[in-house]
Amino acid sequence: MANIKREADEALENEPLTKRSRNNREEVSSSNLNNNNNNNNNNNDEDGTAAGNTTTKKENNDDEDEDEEDEEEDEEGKRRDEEEEDEEEKKRIMTFWFEGEQHTFKERPSVIEERENKIVFRVVNNDTSRDNMIILTGLKNIFQKQLPMMPKEYISRLVYDRTHVSIAVVRKPMTVVGGIAYRPFESRGFAEIVFCAISSTEQVRGYGAHLMNHLKDFVLNTTKIKYFLTYADNYAIGYFKKQGFSEEITLPPSVWRGYIKDYEGATLLQCTMLPKIRYLDSSKILLLQKIAVMKKIKAISKSNVVRPGLKAFMDHPNGFKIDPYDIPGIKESGWTPEMEEIAKKKETSHHYPVMKQILLELHNFPSSWPFRTPVSKTDVPDYYVQIKEPMDLETIQNKIENDKYEKFEDYVHDVKLVCSNARIYNDKSTPYYKNANKLEKFFISKVKELQEYAKYVE
Repeated sequence: MANIKREADEALENEPLTKRSRNNREEVSSSNLNNNNNNNNNNNDEDGTAAGNTTTKKENNDDEDEDEEDEEEDEEGKRRDEEEEDEEEKKRIMTFWFEGEQHTFKERPSVIEERENKIVFRVVNNDTSRDNMIILTGLKNIFQKQLPMMPKEYISRLVYDRTHVSIAVVRKPMTVVGGIAYRPFESRGFAEIVFCAISSTEQVRGYGAHLMNHLKDFVLNTTKIKYFLTYADNYAIGYFKKQGFSEEITLPPSVWRGYIKDYEGATLLQCTMLPKIRYLDSSKILLLQKIAVMKKIKAISKSNVVRPGLKAFMDHPNGFKIDPYDIPGIKESGWTPEMEEIAKKKETSHHYPVMKQILLELHNFPSSWPFRTPVSKTDVPDYYVQIKEPMDLETIQNKIENDKYEKFEDYVHDVKLVCSNARIYNDKSTPYYKNANKLEKFFISKVKELQEYAKYVE
Protein backbone atom coordinates (compact mmCIF):
# COMPACT_ATOMS: atom_id res chain seq x y z
CA MET A 1 0.00 0.00 0.00
CA ALA A 2 2.85 2.37 0.85
CA ASN A 3 4.44 1.80 -2.55
CA ILE A 4 1.12 2.35 -4.28
CA LYS A 5 0.76 5.58 -2.33
CA ARG A 6 4.17 6.76 -3.46
CA GLU A 7 3.15 6.14 -7.07
CA ALA A 8 0.01 8.15 -6.47
CA ASP A 9 2.05 10.98 -4.91
CA GLU A 10 4.36 11.02 -7.91
CA ALA A 11 1.38 11.19 -10.24
CA LEU A 12 -0.05 14.06 -8.24
CA GLU A 13 3.29 15.84 -8.29
CA ASN A 14 3.38 15.61 -12.07
CA GLU A 15 -0.19 16.79 -12.53
CA PRO A 16 0.31 20.35 -11.26
CA LEU A 17 3.10 20.82 -13.83
CA THR A 18 0.48 20.76 -16.58
CA LYS A 19 -1.75 23.01 -14.60
CA ARG A 20 1.09 25.38 -13.84
CA SER A 21 1.99 25.49 -17.53
CA ARG A 22 -1.59 26.33 -18.36
CA ASN A 23 -1.65 28.96 -15.62
CA ASN A 24 1.60 30.43 -16.93
CA ARG A 25 0.03 30.82 -20.35
CA GLU A 26 -2.89 32.57 -18.73
CA GLU A 27 -0.54 34.82 -16.76
CA VAL A 28 1.37 35.74 -19.91
CA SER A 29 -1.89 36.46 -21.71
CA SER A 30 -3.09 38.51 -18.76
CA SER A 31 0.18 40.44 -18.76
CA ASN A 32 -0.09 41.15 -22.48
CA LEU A 33 -3.69 42.12 -22.00
CA ASN A 34 -2.75 44.58 -19.29
CA ASN A 35 -0.09 46.08 -21.54
CA ASN A 36 -2.57 46.34 -24.38
CA ASN A 37 -5.10 47.89 -22.07
CA ASN A 38 -2.58 50.41 -20.86
CA ASN A 39 -1.66 51.32 -24.43
CA ASN A 40 -5.25 51.48 -25.57
CA ASN A 41 -6.44 53.41 -22.53
CA ASN A 42 -4.92 56.51 -24.06
CA ASN A 43 -7.08 56.00 -27.15
CA ASN A 44 -10.20 54.10 -26.16
CA ASP A 45 -10.86 52.30 -22.83
CA GLU A 46 -13.91 50.55 -24.29
CA ASP A 47 -11.88 48.98 -27.11
CA GLY A 48 -9.28 47.71 -24.61
CA THR A 49 -11.95 46.04 -22.50
CA ALA A 50 -13.45 44.37 -25.56
CA ALA A 51 -10.05 43.00 -26.57
CA GLY A 52 -9.51 41.66 -23.05
CA ASN A 53 -12.85 39.87 -23.05
CA THR A 54 -12.09 38.32 -26.45
CA THR A 55 -8.72 36.97 -25.27
CA THR A 56 -10.18 35.56 -22.06
CA LYS A 57 -13.00 33.82 -23.94
CA LYS A 58 -10.51 32.22 -26.32
CA GLU A 59 -8.43 30.90 -23.40
CA ASN A 60 -11.52 29.55 -21.67
CA ASN A 61 -12.59 27.78 -24.87
CA ASP A 62 -9.13 26.21 -25.18
CA ASP A 63 -9.33 24.95 -21.60
CA GLU A 64 -12.83 23.54 -22.17
CA ASP A 65 -11.63 21.75 -25.32
CA GLU A 66 -8.72 20.19 -23.39
CA ASP A 67 -11.05 19.07 -20.58
CA GLU A 68 -13.45 17.51 -23.10
CA GLU A 69 -10.56 15.65 -24.77
CA ASP A 70 -9.43 14.33 -21.37
CA GLU A 71 -12.97 13.15 -20.57
CA GLU A 72 -13.26 11.43 -23.96
CA GLU A 73 -9.93 9.65 -23.40
CA ASP A 74 -11.05 8.51 -19.93
CA GLU A 75 -14.35 7.20 -21.33
CA GLU A 76 -12.55 5.40 -24.17
CA GLY A 77 -10.10 3.82 -21.72
CA LYS A 78 -12.94 2.75 -19.43
CA ARG A 79 -14.80 1.21 -22.38
CA ARG A 80 -11.70 -0.75 -23.45
CA ASP A 81 -11.16 -2.02 -19.89
CA GLU A 82 -14.78 -3.20 -19.70
CA GLU A 83 -14.50 -4.97 -23.05
CA GLU A 84 -11.32 -6.74 -21.92
CA GLU A 85 -12.99 -7.79 -18.65
CA ASP A 86 -16.02 -9.14 -20.55
CA GLU A 87 -13.74 -11.09 -22.89
CA GLU A 88 -11.83 -12.57 -19.93
CA GLU A 89 -15.10 -13.55 -18.24
CA LYS A 90 -16.21 -15.42 -21.37
CA LYS A 91 -12.92 -17.34 -21.47
CA ARG A 92 -13.43 -18.47 -17.87
CA ILE A 93 -16.76 -20.23 -18.54
CA MET A 94 -16.11 -23.96 -18.96
CA THR A 95 -18.69 -26.66 -19.74
CA PHE A 96 -18.63 -30.41 -19.10
CA TRP A 97 -20.97 -33.39 -19.06
CA PHE A 98 -21.62 -35.50 -15.95
CA GLU A 99 -24.10 -38.38 -15.80
CA GLY A 100 -25.87 -37.17 -18.92
CA GLU A 101 -26.22 -33.53 -17.81
CA GLN A 102 -24.27 -30.47 -18.94
CA HIS A 103 -22.71 -28.26 -16.26
CA THR A 104 -20.71 -25.03 -16.29
CA PHE A 105 -18.10 -23.56 -13.95
CA LYS A 106 -15.70 -20.63 -13.87
CA GLU A 107 -12.01 -21.37 -14.25
CA ARG A 108 -9.42 -19.21 -12.51
CA PRO A 109 -7.75 -16.60 -14.76
CA SER A 110 -4.36 -18.05 -13.79
CA VAL A 111 -5.39 -21.47 -15.11
CA ILE A 112 -6.47 -19.89 -18.41
CA GLU A 113 -3.14 -18.05 -18.68
CA GLU A 114 -1.18 -21.24 -18.05
CA ARG A 115 -3.26 -23.08 -20.66
CA GLU A 116 -2.56 -20.29 -23.16
CA ASN A 117 1.16 -20.57 -22.34
CA LYS A 118 1.35 -17.01 -21.03
CA ILE A 119 2.70 -18.10 -17.64
CA VAL A 120 4.70 -21.08 -16.37
CA PHE A 121 5.39 -22.48 -12.92
CA ARG A 122 9.10 -23.06 -12.37
CA VAL A 123 10.73 -25.01 -9.53
CA VAL A 124 14.12 -23.42 -8.83
CA ASN A 125 16.96 -23.46 -6.33
CA ASN A 126 20.42 -21.93 -6.19
CA ASP A 127 22.31 -24.09 -8.68
CA THR A 128 24.10 -20.95 -10.04
CA SER A 129 22.45 -21.33 -13.48
CA ARG A 130 21.60 -18.00 -15.13
CA ASP A 131 17.83 -18.53 -15.46
CA ASN A 132 17.42 -19.82 -11.92
CA MET A 133 19.39 -16.91 -10.48
CA ILE A 134 17.22 -14.43 -12.41
CA ILE A 135 14.04 -16.06 -11.06
CA LEU A 136 15.39 -16.26 -7.50
CA THR A 137 16.32 -12.59 -7.62
CA GLY A 138 12.83 -11.73 -8.87
CA LEU A 139 11.33 -13.75 -6.01
CA LYS A 140 13.62 -12.09 -3.50
CA ASN A 141 12.48 -8.64 -4.67
CA ILE A 142 8.79 -9.58 -4.41
CA PHE A 143 9.20 -11.11 -0.94
CA GLN A 144 11.05 -8.01 0.28
CA LYS A 145 8.36 -5.72 -1.09
CA GLN A 146 5.35 -7.75 0.07
CA LEU A 147 6.81 -8.71 3.47
CA PRO A 148 8.13 -5.35 4.77
CA MET A 149 8.36 -6.55 8.38
CA MET A 150 10.94 -9.17 7.42
CA PRO A 151 14.61 -8.03 7.35
CA LYS A 152 15.78 -7.82 3.74
CA GLU A 153 19.05 -9.58 4.52
CA TYR A 154 17.15 -12.48 6.13
CA ILE A 155 14.94 -12.88 3.03
CA SER A 156 17.97 -12.81 0.71
CA ARG A 157 19.84 -15.38 2.78
CA LEU A 158 16.99 -17.91 2.76
CA VAL A 159 16.00 -17.43 -0.89
CA TYR A 160 19.57 -18.07 -2.08
CA ASP A 161 20.22 -20.80 0.51
CA ARG A 162 20.76 -24.13 -1.26
CA THR A 163 18.76 -26.08 1.32
CA HIS A 164 15.67 -24.15 0.25
CA VAL A 165 13.57 -24.70 -2.86
CA SER A 166 11.23 -22.21 -4.54
CA ILE A 167 8.35 -22.49 -6.98
CA ALA A 168 7.71 -19.34 -9.01
CA VAL A 169 4.97 -18.00 -11.25
CA VAL A 170 6.79 -16.64 -14.31
CA ARG A 171 5.14 -14.61 -17.02
CA LYS A 172 6.94 -15.15 -20.29
CA PRO A 173 9.62 -14.40 -21.18
CA MET A 174 11.07 -13.92 -17.67
CA THR A 175 8.90 -11.73 -15.41
CA VAL A 176 8.42 -13.15 -11.91
CA VAL A 177 4.85 -12.63 -10.67
CA GLY A 178 5.15 -14.39 -7.31
CA GLY A 179 6.15 -17.61 -5.62
CA ILE A 180 6.66 -19.79 -2.56
CA ALA A 181 9.98 -20.59 -0.90
CA TYR A 182 10.12 -23.65 1.32
CA ARG A 183 12.60 -25.89 3.09
CA PRO A 184 12.02 -29.66 2.81
CA PHE A 185 12.74 -31.97 5.74
CA GLU A 186 12.13 -35.17 3.80
CA SER A 187 13.49 -37.53 6.45
CA ARG A 188 10.98 -36.07 8.91
CA GLY A 189 8.07 -36.07 6.45
CA PHE A 190 7.32 -32.34 6.34
CA ALA A 191 8.35 -29.08 4.68
CA GLU A 192 8.34 -25.55 6.09
CA ILE A 193 6.92 -22.79 3.92
CA VAL A 194 9.08 -19.78 4.74
CA PHE A 195 7.82 -17.17 2.25
CA CYS A 196 4.71 -16.91 0.10
CA ALA A 197 3.78 -13.78 -1.86
CA ILE A 198 2.28 -12.55 -5.12
CA SER A 199 3.10 -9.14 -6.60
CA SER A 200 0.60 -6.52 -5.40
CA THR A 201 -0.47 -5.75 -8.98
CA GLU A 202 -1.32 -9.41 -9.69
CA GLN A 203 -3.38 -10.45 -6.66
CA VAL A 204 -6.81 -10.87 -8.24
CA ARG A 205 -6.15 -13.56 -10.83
CA GLY A 206 -6.03 -16.65 -8.63
CA TYR A 207 -2.24 -17.03 -8.77
CA GLY A 208 -1.97 -17.75 -5.03
CA ALA A 209 -4.33 -20.74 -5.01
CA HIS A 210 -3.02 -22.13 -8.31
CA LEU A 211 0.55 -21.76 -7.09
CA MET A 212 -0.19 -23.69 -3.89
CA ASN A 213 -1.85 -26.49 -5.88
CA HIS A 214 1.25 -26.75 -8.08
CA LEU A 215 3.46 -26.92 -4.99
CA LYS A 216 1.37 -29.68 -3.38
CA ASP A 217 1.37 -31.82 -6.52
CA PHE A 218 5.11 -31.33 -7.04
CA VAL A 219 6.01 -32.23 -3.45
CA LEU A 220 3.70 -35.27 -3.39
CA ASN A 221 5.04 -36.58 -6.71
CA THR A 222 8.75 -36.05 -6.03
CA THR A 223 9.23 -36.59 -2.29
CA LYS A 224 7.89 -38.54 0.69
CA ILE A 225 6.64 -35.36 2.35
CA LYS A 226 2.97 -35.34 3.41
CA TYR A 227 2.80 -32.23 5.61
CA PHE A 228 3.42 -28.50 5.37
CA LEU A 229 4.06 -26.24 8.34
CA THR A 230 4.15 -22.45 8.20
CA TYR A 231 3.90 -19.41 10.44
CA ALA A 232 1.30 -16.88 9.23
CA ASP A 233 0.42 -13.40 10.45
CA ASN A 234 -3.18 -12.21 10.76
CA TYR A 235 -3.29 -11.01 7.16
CA ALA A 236 -2.12 -14.36 5.74
CA ILE A 237 -4.12 -16.78 7.90
CA GLY A 238 -7.22 -16.42 5.72
CA TYR A 239 -5.30 -17.31 2.56
CA PHE A 240 -3.66 -20.38 4.10
CA LYS A 241 -6.93 -21.67 5.57
CA LYS A 242 -8.49 -21.52 2.11
CA GLN A 243 -5.61 -23.69 0.88
CA GLY A 244 -6.31 -26.42 3.45
CA PHE A 245 -4.15 -25.24 6.37
CA SER A 246 -5.39 -25.49 9.94
CA GLU A 247 -4.39 -24.20 13.38
CA GLU A 248 -4.77 -27.77 14.67
CA ILE A 249 -1.26 -29.24 14.68
CA THR A 250 -1.37 -33.03 14.56
CA LEU A 251 2.34 -33.54 13.97
CA PRO A 252 4.13 -34.33 17.25
CA PRO A 253 6.34 -31.44 18.42
CA SER A 254 9.29 -33.85 18.49
CA VAL A 255 9.05 -34.02 14.67
CA TRP A 256 9.32 -30.29 13.95
CA ARG A 257 10.41 -28.40 17.09
CA GLY A 258 13.94 -27.10 16.72
CA TYR A 259 13.83 -27.49 12.93
CA ILE A 260 11.65 -24.52 12.01
CA LYS A 261 12.04 -20.92 13.12
CA ASP A 262 9.51 -19.43 15.55
CA TYR A 263 8.04 -16.04 14.64
CA GLU A 264 6.71 -13.68 17.29
CA GLY A 265 3.10 -12.63 16.76
CA ALA A 266 2.46 -15.30 14.10
CA THR A 267 0.29 -18.44 14.15
CA LEU A 268 1.62 -21.91 13.35
CA LEU A 269 -0.48 -23.69 10.70
CA GLN A 270 -0.40 -27.22 9.31
CA CYS A 271 -1.56 -28.70 6.01
CA THR A 272 -2.00 -32.46 5.68
CA MET A 273 -1.89 -33.52 2.02
CA LEU A 274 -3.86 -36.43 0.59
CA PRO A 275 -1.71 -38.66 -1.67
CA LYS A 276 -4.66 -39.79 -3.83
CA ILE A 277 -5.68 -36.23 -4.76
CA ARG A 278 -4.32 -34.29 -7.73
CA TYR A 279 -4.61 -30.82 -6.29
CA LEU A 280 -4.62 -29.05 -9.65
CA ASP A 281 -7.95 -30.85 -10.29
CA SER A 282 -9.27 -30.36 -6.75
CA SER A 283 -11.81 -27.64 -7.65
CA LYS A 284 -13.30 -29.85 -10.37
CA ILE A 285 -13.35 -32.87 -8.05
CA LEU A 286 -15.21 -30.86 -5.39
CA LEU A 287 -17.67 -29.60 -8.00
CA LEU A 288 -18.42 -33.15 -9.17
CA GLN A 289 -18.93 -34.22 -5.56
CA LYS A 290 -21.31 -31.30 -4.98
CA ILE A 291 -23.30 -32.17 -8.11
CA ALA A 292 -23.55 -35.83 -7.02
CA VAL A 293 -24.66 -34.87 -3.48
CA MET A 294 -27.25 -32.38 -4.75
CA LYS A 295 -28.61 -35.02 -7.10
CA LYS A 296 -29.03 -37.46 -4.19
CA ILE A 297 -30.73 -34.79 -2.08
CA LYS A 298 -33.07 -33.91 -4.91
CA ALA A 299 -34.10 -37.58 -5.23
CA ILE A 300 -35.40 -37.72 -1.64
CA SER A 301 -36.14 -34.07 -0.82
CA LYS A 302 -39.58 -32.51 -1.00
CA SER A 303 -38.30 -28.93 -0.92
CA ASN A 304 -39.19 -28.47 -4.58
CA VAL A 305 -42.85 -29.36 -4.00
CA VAL A 306 -45.17 -26.33 -4.26
CA ARG A 307 -48.12 -26.69 -1.87
CA PRO A 308 -51.46 -24.82 -1.99
CA GLY A 309 -52.09 -21.91 0.38
CA LEU A 310 -53.80 -22.38 3.75
CA LYS A 311 -57.56 -21.90 3.62
CA ALA A 312 -57.90 -21.70 7.40
CA PHE A 313 -56.95 -18.01 7.45
CA MET A 314 -59.57 -17.23 4.80
CA ASP A 315 -62.39 -18.86 6.76
CA HIS A 316 -61.55 -17.44 10.22
CA PRO A 317 -61.29 -13.87 11.58
CA ASN A 318 -58.04 -12.09 12.43
CA GLY A 319 -56.09 -13.51 15.34
CA PHE A 320 -56.81 -17.12 14.41
CA LYS A 321 -53.89 -19.43 15.25
CA ILE A 322 -52.86 -22.76 13.79
CA ASP A 323 -50.38 -25.35 14.96
CA PRO A 324 -47.29 -25.05 12.70
CA TYR A 325 -47.09 -28.83 12.52
CA ASP A 326 -50.52 -28.86 10.83
CA ILE A 327 -49.05 -26.98 7.87
CA PRO A 328 -48.23 -29.48 5.09
CA GLY A 329 -44.50 -30.01 4.69
CA ILE A 330 -43.39 -28.35 7.97
CA LYS A 331 -42.88 -31.58 9.87
CA GLU A 332 -41.00 -33.19 6.96
CA SER A 333 -38.66 -30.19 6.76
CA GLY A 334 -37.28 -30.84 10.25
CA TRP A 335 -38.49 -27.50 11.62
CA THR A 336 -38.82 -27.05 15.41
CA PRO A 337 -40.11 -24.14 17.55
CA GLU A 338 -36.61 -23.76 18.98
CA MET A 339 -35.27 -23.01 15.51
CA GLU A 340 -37.82 -20.20 15.15
CA GLU A 341 -36.75 -18.61 18.44
CA ILE A 342 -33.08 -18.68 17.45
CA ALA A 343 -33.92 -17.12 14.10
CA LYS A 344 -35.94 -14.33 15.74
CA LYS A 345 -33.12 -13.46 18.12
CA LYS A 346 -30.48 -13.27 15.42
CA GLU A 347 -32.29 -11.82 12.44
CA THR A 348 -33.50 -8.66 14.14
CA SER A 349 -33.51 -6.75 10.84
CA HIS A 350 -35.76 -7.60 7.92
CA HIS A 351 -32.76 -7.05 5.64
CA TYR A 352 -30.35 -9.14 7.75
CA PRO A 353 -30.20 -12.28 5.56
CA VAL A 354 -29.87 -10.26 2.34
CA MET A 355 -27.11 -8.02 3.69
CA LYS A 356 -25.25 -10.99 5.12
CA GLN A 357 -25.45 -13.02 1.91
CA ILE A 358 -24.34 -10.13 -0.32
CA LEU A 359 -21.46 -9.33 2.05
CA LEU A 360 -20.33 -12.95 1.94
CA GLU A 361 -20.25 -12.79 -1.87
CA LEU A 362 -18.33 -9.49 -1.71
CA HIS A 363 -15.80 -11.04 0.65
CA ASN A 364 -15.28 -13.99 -1.71
CA PHE A 365 -15.02 -11.74 -4.77
CA PRO A 366 -11.32 -11.69 -5.85
CA SER A 367 -11.13 -7.90 -6.20
CA SER A 368 -12.17 -7.38 -2.56
CA TRP A 369 -8.81 -8.43 -1.09
CA PRO A 370 -7.61 -4.86 -0.25
CA PHE A 371 -10.89 -3.96 1.48
CA ARG A 372 -11.60 -6.91 3.77
CA THR A 373 -9.98 -5.41 6.88
CA PRO A 374 -9.33 -1.86 8.12
CA VAL A 375 -6.31 -0.05 6.68
CA SER A 376 -3.35 -0.35 9.04
CA LYS A 377 -2.43 2.94 10.74
CA THR A 378 1.12 1.66 11.12
CA ASP A 379 1.61 0.75 7.45
CA VAL A 380 -0.26 3.76 6.01
CA PRO A 381 -0.14 6.53 8.65
CA ASP A 382 -1.53 9.30 6.43
CA TYR A 383 -4.58 7.32 5.31
CA TYR A 384 -6.71 8.46 8.24
CA VAL A 385 -5.61 12.06 7.67
CA GLN A 386 -7.02 12.06 4.14
CA ILE A 387 -9.97 9.69 4.70
CA LYS A 388 -12.31 11.10 7.33
CA GLU A 389 -14.89 8.29 7.20
CA PRO A 390 -12.98 4.98 6.78
CA MET A 391 -14.93 1.80 6.00
CA ASP A 392 -14.12 -1.85 5.20
CA LEU A 393 -15.92 -5.19 4.86
CA GLU A 394 -15.01 -6.36 8.35
CA THR A 395 -16.55 -3.24 9.89
CA ILE A 396 -19.69 -3.72 7.77
CA GLN A 397 -19.90 -7.33 8.98
CA ASN A 398 -19.74 -6.17 12.62
CA LYS A 399 -22.44 -3.57 12.00
CA ILE A 400 -24.70 -6.24 10.45
CA GLU A 401 -24.22 -8.63 13.37
CA ASN A 402 -24.88 -5.84 15.90
CA ASP A 403 -28.02 -4.71 14.03
CA LYS A 404 -26.68 -1.23 13.28
CA TYR A 405 -28.38 -0.94 9.90
CA GLU A 406 -31.95 0.27 10.37
CA LYS A 407 -32.29 0.94 6.64
CA PHE A 408 -30.90 -0.92 3.66
CA GLU A 409 -29.79 2.45 2.24
CA ASP A 410 -27.27 2.75 5.10
CA TYR A 411 -25.80 -0.61 4.16
CA VAL A 412 -25.50 0.43 0.49
CA HIS A 413 -23.87 3.70 1.58
CA ASP A 414 -21.18 1.89 3.57
CA VAL A 415 -20.32 -0.55 0.77
CA LYS A 416 -20.06 2.31 -1.72
CA LEU A 417 -18.01 4.25 0.85
CA VAL A 418 -15.41 1.47 0.85
CA CYS A 419 -14.99 1.94 -2.90
CA SER A 420 -15.11 5.74 -2.96
CA ASN A 421 -12.47 5.96 -0.21
CA ALA A 422 -10.14 3.80 -2.30
CA ARG A 423 -10.67 6.04 -5.32
CA ILE A 424 -10.02 9.19 -3.28
CA TYR A 425 -6.81 7.93 -1.69
CA ASN A 426 -5.26 6.04 -4.62
CA ASP A 427 -4.28 7.01 -8.14
CA LYS A 428 -6.32 5.73 -11.13
CA SER A 429 -3.41 3.55 -12.29
CA THR A 430 -3.18 1.56 -9.02
CA PRO A 431 -4.76 -1.86 -8.47
CA TYR A 432 -6.59 -0.44 -5.43
CA TYR A 433 -8.48 2.08 -7.58
CA LYS A 434 -9.28 -0.53 -10.25
CA ASN A 435 -10.35 -3.15 -7.70
CA ALA A 436 -12.65 -0.60 -6.05
CA ASN A 437 -14.42 -0.08 -9.39
CA LYS A 438 -14.73 -3.84 -9.94
CA LEU A 439 -16.05 -4.43 -6.43
CA GLU A 440 -18.65 -1.65 -6.70
CA LYS A 441 -19.79 -2.94 -10.11
CA PHE A 442 -20.11 -6.46 -8.67
CA PHE A 443 -22.02 -5.18 -5.62
CA ILE A 444 -24.52 -3.26 -7.75
CA SER A 445 -25.08 -6.32 -9.95
CA LYS A 446 -25.78 -8.55 -6.91
CA VAL A 447 -28.29 -6.06 -5.46
CA LYS A 448 -30.04 -5.69 -8.82
CA GLU A 449 -30.53 -9.46 -8.95
CA LEU A 450 -33.01 -9.01 -6.08
CA GLN A 451 -36.07 -7.24 -7.50
CA GLU A 452 -37.14 -5.88 -4.11
CA TYR A 453 -33.76 -4.20 -3.57
CA ALA A 454 -32.82 -3.05 -7.07
CA LYS A 455 -34.23 0.43 -6.41
CA TYR A 456 -31.51 1.10 -3.82
CA VAL A 457 -28.71 1.12 -6.44
CA GLU A 458 -30.49 2.70 -9.39
